[in-house]
Parts: sequence; structure tokens; C-alpha cells
Amino acid sequence: MTDKSTPPDDGFTDVFGDLPDPRAGAGAGAGAADGAAAADAAATAPGPEQTGEPVSRRDARAAAAAPTPPAVDAAPSAPAGEAASFLTLDALLAADDANGNGGGGGGGNGSNAARKRGGKGKWIALGIVIVLLGGIAGAGVWAWNTYEPQIRKVLGWEEPKDFEPGLASGEAIVEVHAGDNGLAISRTLAEAGVIKTPDALYDMLLKMPTQPVFYPGVYALQLKMTAADALAALQDPANRREHSTLVREGLTVAQTLVILSDDLGIPLADFEAAVADPSAYAIKADSLEGWLFPAQYIFSLDVTAPEVVQRMIDRAVQSLNNAGVAVEDRQRVLTIASIIQREARTTEDFYKVSRVIENRLQPGNTETFGLLQMDSTAQYGYGEMHDGTVSSSGAALRDPNPWNTYVHPGLPIGPISNPGDVAIDAAAHPVDGPWYYFVTVNLNTGETVFSTTASEHEAARNEWINWCRANPDAGC
Repeated sequence: MTDKSTPPDDGFTDVFGDLPDPRAGAGAGAGAADGAAAADAAATAPGPEQTGEPVSRRDARAAAAAPTPPAVDAAPSAPAGEAASFLTLDALLAADDANGNGGGGGGGNGSNAARKRGGKGKWIALGIVIVLLGGIAGAGVWAWNTYEPQIRKVLGWEEPKDFEPGLASGEAIVEVHAGDNGLAISRTLAEAGVIKTPDALYDMLLKMPTQPVFYPGVYALQLKMTAADALAALQDPANRREHSTLVREGLTVAQTLVILSDDLGIPLADFEAAVADPSAYAIKADSLEGWLFPAQYIFSLDVTAPEVVQRMIDRAVQSLNNAGVAVEDRQRVLTIASIIQREARTTEDFYKVSRVIENRLQPGNTETFGLLQMDSTAQYGYGEMHDGTVSSSGAALRDPNPWNTYVHPGLPIGPISNPGDVAIDAAAHPVDGPWYYFVTVNLNTGETVFSTTASEHEAARNEWINWCRANPDAGC
């Protein structure tokens, strides 16, 4: 028991009271706790040089630290010089062993004492930080920076995974890629400083009964958002900041460039310059007609015209590879596919039109003698492909331009449009059949009649003429 009549000789007496002095040596088992008891006992028990005068706690501790004959089965005591040394903050903060490491002997009392000592050690460590470093700004900062996780754990101040509401400010641009899952998106947001930790959003998603849908794109968010606010922002189309464009099948390069310029905000002149030299993209052709693959694209805000063109070419190459087209056959297949894309209406018809083209290209063709006679090629070469009708003018059919397959046998000199996946696959894999002719007899339904002989074709053509007379505004 502490002698209340004796004035405290240091700051720890006032701060800790009856708690063990944190500067006492760390003995094995219950030695640490017993050290304080020994100091109290020494303060009142008669010693070899007892004078009858009150003994201070400092003298008592010194007496307790003096060498004594070892007791039977007792744990070895620490050297006298070490008994008075300070415990490290690391050791005190780590004093969290619920079972105690020694001293308990397996008994219930010993285990409880160990847990109490662990708890006391943590509070002692915190007290040391407060007493020794209080008022010393630099030291306080050092202690917090060095032991922040441990101190937070002692006090139950676990670092929150999420930002507090109301901290969001500034702007952060993040990109969600196709195929990104919740964890990947959560990490992306954390790296950009949008949310506090990589799993803040992910943990929230795991607790949701239904998972939200994330759309690929570039989003403008804020820094230091809560995970809930970040999720809401990603679901809001108003926050999308990417360039996106949709190019449909069957358009020419010239038409495609206009769409790209309008959608992406890049000058048309930049795109015209980007497609001027096909060799810049390793394309052995006079034009990139047929190579700008039609699809929906999402581009970053700083994308350039050549990068857009390269992306579209890469997609065309992917389609050609998927169809099993050899490198040396790419231009030929794209030319056939471009015609199919303009002439056929349904997926099934794509493969039939491909067969008609192949049959007409055969050397033994006695129906058309090598002439494809495709209106789309005559219209392309004459510049009337997109006048709103499927019929060709007499002038277009007679014009000797190199794309006109009514005048020149064989394939035109190059593609006449940009074909999609189905047209490319159909060009590479025509269905078997004897047809040399076809005509769409109903433009509304796309019904198309395929014929083997000229007389059969003439009958189907008359059916189309009658339908056009009954539907004068249908695009005939």
C-alpha cells in the first residue's frame, strides 16, 4: 500500500496512483505485478539499516531491486541494472495476451491476472505518451506517426474505411473498363482518391441484396467521397465524361468520318488527314474503305484522330481473324463483305448473297459471264449510294468507273462500305447453293427471292415492281 504521508517523488505517482510503475523491470510471470507490491512492502518493512524514518518509494524500489537469495522453483530475476529500465512502448502496446505468458501456472487466478496486466499495460503506455510527450508538439507528432495503429487499437479508435460525409471536393476522372467487377472498381476509385480505402465500395456492395450495373466509360467524380455517394455518381449518366460514338454497318469512310467528328468533337480535317495514308496503319490498299469497323466505341477525352482510326482498324482485323481469313485475303474478303452488307437484309440472306457473288465469279459462269451486276457497286462509283432509294439510275449503271460491276467483270477495285461481323463471316463462308440472282420483293419485310435462272429472276423482279407500285413511298 502506498504511504500517503510521503510526498510523491515523481509524476507517475499522481498519474497512475496504485497502478504499477511503468518503469519497473519486466520480470517473468507475476514478477511485474509483484514488483510494485515489493516496493510497498519495502517502504514499511524493517531492513538492515532501518532508522525509523519514513522510506520513500524511490528507496523502496531500490531495495526491492537489490539481489536476494533465489527461492526454490522461483523464476530468475532480472539483473539489478535492468530492473529499473523503462519498458518500450512497443512492448506495452503489444501487451494483449489474454492468457498471460507465465506466472499463472495454469490456475484461474493467474490467467485473470495476466489479462488485467495486459489491459493495464496498454493504459500505461497511453499514459506515458500523454505525460512524457504532453505539450511537446514535435514529440507528440512523432508518437502518433510511429504508434498510430497501436494507439487507435488501445482506445478503440479503429481507422474508418470510408470518408466522412461532407468532405467531397474537387474533381477526379476515373475510367470503368468493360468487364470490371466491384472489387476492381473499388480499387480504381481508391487509387484516384475518390474513396478512402480500396475495399470501401466493395464491402458495401457485398451487403447489397442486388448488385448494381456498371457501364464502361469515363466518369467525373469528386475527391473524398463516401462509398455510397461514389456509387450513386457512377450510376448517374450525367457524370459520364468520355467520348462515345456509334457507327452502323454499311456506311462509307466519308460518312463515318463525319459521325466521328460530330460525336468525338475532333475536327473533320483531322480525321481526313488520319485516313489519307493507309500505309501508316500497315494497310496495303489505296483507301481505308472497308477497314473502319462499324461498332459502338468509347474513347478517352484526349483521344486523337489517328488513335480512333487505329482502334477501328484493329477491330476489323479482329473480325477477319475470327472468320479465319488469311492476311493475304483480307482485302478481297472485305470487298465482298462490303457488297453483302449493302445488298442483304437478313442474316440468312447474307450467306446466300455471298454464294451468288462466288457463283458469278466462277470462270464457267454462263448466266452473267463474270459480271456481278450489283446495284450497290454502280451507285457507290457514281456517288448515288445514299439517295434514299434502292434503284440505280441509268447513268449510274452505264458509268465506267472501276467500281461498276455492270460494266466491269469480277470484283470492284475495293470495298464500297464498312462491313460488320456477319458480313465478313458470310464473305469467308458462303452457304452452298446454285443461285445467280436475287431480288428483294418486299422492302418492308426484307423478303428476298433467290433464283438460279434468268427467267426465274425476271418473275421475281416483276413481283418487286408490282410491290413498288403499291408502295410508292417505300424507297423503291
